[in-house]
Amino acid sequence: MKLIERITIDPHICHGKPCIRHLRYPVENILELLSAGMSVDEIVADYEDLEKEDILAVFAYATQLTQIKKIQIVAP
Repeated sequence: MKLIERITIDPHICHGKPCIRHLRYPVENILELLSAGMSVDEIVADYEDLEKEDILAVFAYATQLTQIKKIQIVAP
């Protein structure tokens, strides 16, 4: 399984936000924990369902989001 495949979007889980492996761990929450200073090992220790590869998948997903080539404004 590729890392990015660990990130799933399901309208029935967390209101369709990107999550880790269909679990109720939104990508944004993991990024908040990391930006607050938690290490990958600390997150994995605190959340038994998560694996180190899940956190690496969050990084891969965030990287893809920053690689947008163009943002187009749509008029309301």
